Amino acid sequence: MTLDPGRDCPLCPRLVDFRTTQRAAHPDWHNAPVPAFGTLDSRLLIVGLAPGLQGANRTGRPFTGDWAGDLLYATLLKFHFARGRYDERADDGLTLVDCRISNAARCVPPANKPLPVELNACNQFLKAEIAAMRRLKAIMILGLVSHGAVLNALGQRKSAVKFEHGAIHKLPNGITLHNSYHCSRYNTNTGRLTTPMFERVVADLRDELDK
Repeated sequence: MTLDPGRDCPLCPRLVDFRTTQRAAHPDWHNAPVPAFGTLDSRLLIVGLAPGLQGANRTGRPFTGDWAGDLLYATLLKFHFARGRYDERADDGLTLVDCRISNAARCVPPANKPLPVELNACNQFLKAEIAAMRRLKAIMILGLVSHGAVLNALGQRKSAVKFEHGAIHKLPNGITLHNSYHCSRYNTNTGRLTTPMFERVVADLRDELDK
């Protein structure tokens, strides 16, 4: 099972059409499935929803170039899951420490909303990624849809593992799931997610991995 779709992945016709349109409009952008960031020997995997149109879809690195990345990377730096300086560019020199970042859907979807059939088609890559992370101890899941994708990849029933911000679920395989609302501009602007709320989830992860 392959870890990443090819640059011209054909699995989802709607996303292929959107990708083609974006390539014509912005030929200097990444405009392709966005690969994960970080190494496979990391103990922490962070799973978001999908690349942002002017963020990862433009820069080619998860959560890079949009507001969600500002909050995510500042928090990872604060809790020593990253090193360097985040500058909204894939070549800013930022590195992750014992941490890898991926998405439930690898291609940018229209209106930032992948369809269930698209998430299902892409789940094979998330499943392969998790299987390849031999030292994996914890998964930080950003949002309800990503929560479902991770459970699908792990072969877990959604009804048995409920999503709730700040919830921590210990699975039979030893992996711990840490839930957080997605660090999107919408969630932060509406107050659904505050910086202290987000930092608390990452602090819990830091405590777990430092034990």
